[in-house]
Amino acid sequence: MRIDWIRVLLGGFLAELCVFAVVFPVRSLFGQQAFLVSILIASAVMPFVFAHWVGRHIESAFVLNGTLVGVVAALFYLVLAWGQPQPLLYKIAHGLKLVGGVAGGLLASHRASQSSPSSKLNHAPVEPKP
Repeated sequence: MRIDWIRVLLGGFLAELCVFAVVFPVRSLFGQQAFLVSILIASAVMPFVFAHWVGRHIESAFVLNGTLVGVVAALFYLVLAWGQPQPLLYKIAHGLKLVGGVAGGLLASHRASQSSPSSKLNHAPVEPKP
């Protein structure tokens, strides 16, 4: 099992940065309720996207690398908010970061298995014999 720490750290950082880039404009444009909903959605989607990105550049341990992207995203926020109270919504959002990372790793694993030469042999169409 290989962990691509550079991509995992970069993916987690970018995932959390993208969460910020989405949720604050949502609050400005649509208000507090939309902001709270966008936190949950972005917290799942961004680690998913970046975990899949990490998974496209590795050959194994897709789910582990994806999970670590979610962990890094959550830890990045926790470091920024050190000492501040964490509302329940934020704790749920951190859990969704892990779920998004796992799901992104699963998708990367699935796509890698679909594109591997051995899977193409297993799924090759069988031509009928004359």
